[in-house]
Parts: sequence; structure tokens; C-alpha cells
Amino acid sequence: MDGEIGDFLRSRRARIRPEEVGLPSHGRRRVPGLRREEVAQLAGVSVDYYIRLEQGRGPGGVSDAVLDAVARVLRLDETEHAYLLTVARPQRKGTARPSRPRIRPGVQLLLDGMERTPAFVLGRRMDVLAWNALGDAVNGFSALAPAERNIPRQVFLDAAAGDFYPDWAAVAAQAVANLRIDAGRHPDDPLMAALVGELSVKSTDFRRLWADHEVKECAYGTKRIRHPVAGLLTLPYETLTVPTDPDQTIVAYTPEPGSETAERLALLGSWATTARTVK
Repeated sequence: MDGEIGDFLRSRRARIRPEEVGLPSHGRRRVPGLRREEVAQLAGVSVDYYIRLEQGRGPGGVSDAVLDAVARVLRLDETEHAYLLTVARPQRKGTARPSRPRIRPGVQLLLDGMERTPAFVLGRRMDVLAWNALGDAVNGFSALAPAERNIPRQVFLDAAAGDFYPDWAAVAAQAVANLRIDAGRHPDDPLMAALVGELSVKSTDFRRLWADHEVKECAYGTKRIRHPVAGLLTLPYETLTVPTDPDQTIVAYTPEPGSETAERLALLGSWATTARTVK
């Protein structure tokens, strides 16, 4: 993920017009937004220092004060600010082959105990690591090969994704923004590099969204799914980080009790139970 900090800062400079920060906008500009020397001036650092920072050659001990000043000038939100701190001082961990993630038995028991709540666990790269029966009935994880149990891969490479997600464009943008945060936290992850490379080659939509350098954590929200059996489901969701493994997140769909979606989920659960019994 070399060059990530430079690409990110350039994309954020391009969003801001000089007049928005009290600078004159006259003169010919080769690129949109603020120039590097203008960001340096507004952040109170030397132009050379800022250029080295943007080129990824900044000192490893770049201070919070400098990064905070750059974040203020570029009007980064809380998630973007945290991402800047991460990519400016990446933690290099070598290139050892990643070990297979493990789900603690207690976490699986927790999922299984949520009988009326579709739930699953996401790990690094938004890989799907575990699920409960209703979560599987909604998403069909068990029908996928292990290597295909990955949210970005499903969103961008599954031909049926556009029908499954009525709001596909929003789902795709969220998936990429969340994936980029993970990439910033783990810059030496070869599996992340392979995933981004494959998606970039096979999906023009992914390639375009990845180039936008948006970063956003999807901690809660609402997702709509058009299920082939249950019909249209409107699914509020909440996410919880597993305390013993910050790279694992429990995602739970939480429809309002008594709502049409809750009733459809109950029927889907019954249908899935019957289908498993028949098999």
C-alpha cells in the first residue's frame, strides 16, 4: 500500500477551494483544490516538510500537532483524521504469511443464541468468519466457497449483487471506504494487496471508488436487501468489536419488533429450518 498517504492527502486537497480557507483563487491552477505550499502555509509547517510528508518520506516521529494541523486545514472528519494518523505512522510487521483467523467458541455461542437476530462476524479485509442460522438464511454464506466469503468480493464480483442490494451504489461505496481503513491499519498485508488488485482488475466500479480514497467506518446504519425468498428486507444494523480481537466485528441486523421486516425474518427462519430438516 505504498504511496497511500500521498494519494490520500492529494485527494483531500482537491476537495477544498482556496477561497474556502481565505486564500485568493486567481491564477492558473494545474490541479483542483489547494496547492501543497498552501496547505503547508495554513498548517504552519515548511513547504519542504509537507512535501516530504505527502511523499511518504516524512520522519517516523511526525508529531500529532503537525498531523492535527494538516487535518484541520483539509477539514478531515473524525474517521479521516484517525486514518491520517494511521497511515502517517504505519506499524510495519514484516511479511510473514497471515495466519487463519479463529473465532472463539464463546463468540459462536453468542451468535447461535441470537436466534431471532441475523448476525455474523467480519474479520480482516471484511472476510466473513462466522454466522448464525438466520444470518446465513439472509446472506447465504454457507453456500459460498470459503475463499468467496468476503463482502467486497460479493458486492463487486457477484452478478446478482445489484438485485440483492437495491441501494447497490451506497453499499459499494461503504464497502470500499471500510476496506480502505483496514488497508491503512495493515499496510503490509499481502492478502489485502491481492484482494485490491483482483477487484481493481475485474471491476471498474471498484477501481473508481478505490481511487476516491474515501474512508468511513460503518458502525451502524440501515441496509436494504431483496431476498429471493423473504422479499424486500429493511435491516437496521449495529456492529460490536470483539474485545479480545479488534480485527473482528460482530454485525447484527436489528429490525423493529413487529415490523414487516421482522415478520418476514421469522418466516425466513422457519423456511430455513424446514429446508435444513428436509436435507
